[in-house]
Amino acid sequence: MDETFADVTPAARRRDAVTLLAMMREITGRDPVVDRGIVGFGTYHYRYASGREGDAPAAAFAPRKAAMSIYLADGIDAHAEALAGLGPHTSGVGCLYVKDLEACDLDVLRGVIERSYRTAIAGITANPARE
Repeated sequence: MDETFADVTPAARRRDAVTLLAMMREITGRDPVVDRGIVGFGTYHYRYASGREGDAPAAAFAPRKAAMSIYLADGIDAHAEALAGLGPHTSGVGCLYVKDLEACDLDVLRGVIERSYRTAIAGITANPARE
């Protein structure tokens, strides 16, 4: 897996990728699968109201140059209260963007990832992050 992050820049993003790899592996109990630059752990099945459906990683991240992208299957809104205590970050509908994990509360991040993962694998969500 080290070779997956060898070309990741800046160095802080590479460091954060190693941290998230260990954290998500511990949370999920699964080995990572890398697909198109996204490091995923486990899968869940989603179905949109439109009828479109598919499979996606139950927990995932991508070390992008601008920021670390952390994918939350149940959407950002499900974690608004916890994220208020995370530290510096931005977000999209289903994605949390962090530029420096060292500036964040990793216990808060762990809790958010655990909750999102458990929600995804329990099939509780119809993927509101993308609806």
